[in-house]
Amino acid sequence: MERAKIHERISGNRLRTENYEKNFCDAHPPLNLHEAKVEADRCYFCYDAPCVTACPTSIDIPKFIRQISTGDIDGSAKTIFDQNILGGMCARVCPTETLCEEACVRETAESDPVKIGLLQRHATDKAIFSKQQFYKREAETGKKIAVIGAGPAGLACAHRLSMYGHTVSIYDAREKPGGLNEYGIAAYKTVDNFAQNELDFIKEIGGIEFHQNKKLGKDLSLENLMSEYDCIFLGVGLEDTNNLSFLEEKTLGVEDAVDYIANLRQTADKSTLPVGRKVVVIGGGMTAVDISVQIKLLGAEEVTIAYRRGKEAMNASSVEKERATSNGIVIREWLQPSSIEKIDANLSAVKFEYTAYKDKKLIGTNEFLTLEADQLFLAIGQTLEDDPLLKKLKIDNGKIWVDSEGRTSIPKVWAGGDCTIGGEDLTVTAVANGRDSAESINNFLRN
Repeated sequence: MERAKIHERISGNRLRTENYEKNFCDAHPPLNLHEAKVEADRCYFCYDAPCVTACPTSIDIPKFIRQISTGDIDGSAKTIFDQNILGGMCARVCPTETLCEEACVRETAESDPVKIGLLQRHATDKAIFSKQQFYKREAETGKKIAVIGAGPAGLACAHRLSMYGHTVSIYDAREKPGGLNEYGIAAYKTVDNFAQNELDFIKEIGGIEFHQNKKLGKDLSLENLMSEYDCIFLGVGLEDTNNLSFLEEKTLGVEDAVDYIANLRQTADKSTLPVGRKVVVIGGGMTAVDISVQIKLLGAEEVTIAYRRGKEAMNASSVEKERATSNGIVIREWLQPSSIEKIDANLSAVKFEYTAYKDKKLIGTNEFLTLEADQLFLAIGQTLEDDPLLKKLKIDNGKIWVDSEGRTSIPKVWAGGDCTIGGEDLTVTAVANGRDSAESINNFLRN
């Protein structure tokens, strides 16, 4: 790769203006009324429905689908919100193909499950965009709870606690609330500023105050919060990202996938984003697919996902992997990164070692492959922030230990979402954690 061409290869404005809008339109267009009723009529309304068991928030799926089929859209929305107040976002981003829809009886009978995710979106969108309220706050209890983190877990916890009459203060390190929903999800999955629309819907219950740009360990301390509030809920997510040992110095073209996605979500003009011509993504999860698809939609010519094991071991769902390949992305298996090549301080190639299993252990084979690249994205996982405050809690395998009700090792402190053991990097699981912790906190405060 010639030195003079390095800077030219990473630039914005790859596409025509109209193509950016087309490429980032809604990945799953909503069902209209007729389509929703036809799809709802396909449900068997199972008595012991396996789809309910497969849903981390235990939504009564047959009930809300039956309500759609009878025209009771408001009732259907309430059935969903009773269990999952972020049901609108989950309808868009949940890997339904490995949760409720995989468990659908029709999946076995016809290999074509009921489109539960799209039906859930049909039921919830009307209420969210009109800010329709189904809940009233109970009488004020005089109790105050601090929620750290305005992501799915924190929002679910705050809404449930406010519903019980408690006053909630949410502290969040970013400029805008929403956490993963606002900053971490592919733009084509949540169009039309949906994360903030859903947030406004949640706020309508009242009793929740938001404090942005407040970071635990910098602007906040657990000691001060514990003296000011009756209880604390930690939904801080995983702020730090993993890195590769050989990437010790800054290299132009090497970027963290999570940071790039966050920037993409907050950028009004996508043509200004830096896009390489030959892009390599290291990782095998949802983030790896999200960044690879989006960088291709932004105009990259060649995009390759490199994963150290076989494709069947990738954390990304089959639907996400198919999304990648259908967008022209090459998934290369059994490759682990070993080094990068540079011209001056600019990335020019990534060197990989082929891997294999020996005695049930993944090993390098001493065979290598070099991929030319002017942009490299790391999507190799995130970790709990290295914060002395959090180390006062019991930490296990890099995550906060909690019991079955979300209680941490410190009295009056609960936690949920990605930062805890059992957190699965799923919005729906974080919502379940926040909701269940709120129930535990409420029981504690009342008893």
